[in-house]
Amino acid sequence: MKPPLRTKSVGTKVSEAEFALLEERARSSGLTLSEWVRDVLLATPEAGEVVLAEVLALRALLLNLYYRADKGPLEEDELRSLIERADATKLERARERLRSANAATQDSRSEVGAENGGMGA
Repeated sequence: MKPPLRTKSVGTKVSEAEFALLEERARSSGLTLSEWVRDVLLATPEAGEVVLAEVLALRALLLNLYYRADKGPLEEDELRSLIERADATKLERARERLRSANAATQDSRSEVGAENGGMGA
């Protein structure tokens, strides 16, 4: 399948040293500089996603610790396991929550628009 036609560009100035570092990272990933930069930019989560992800991981960890509290002190490997499990899914869980919230917001706007005779909020 042919990739989509790319007609827009994003540019920034970098120093010689920064450019060399970017080229090395791209090369070590087996990509051209353009491919690597595009992948990095598109894969980088937004700040809100990162904050929500951390809050969800903390929530999961706290709930697991609370649930486990009556069984005595945690062993280090048990705690590490709980942390790793919370970290492994935090970003995707944050994205799911944000998608759900965005969908609910869109539904609410549609309902308000319908109540106002299709005129929007």
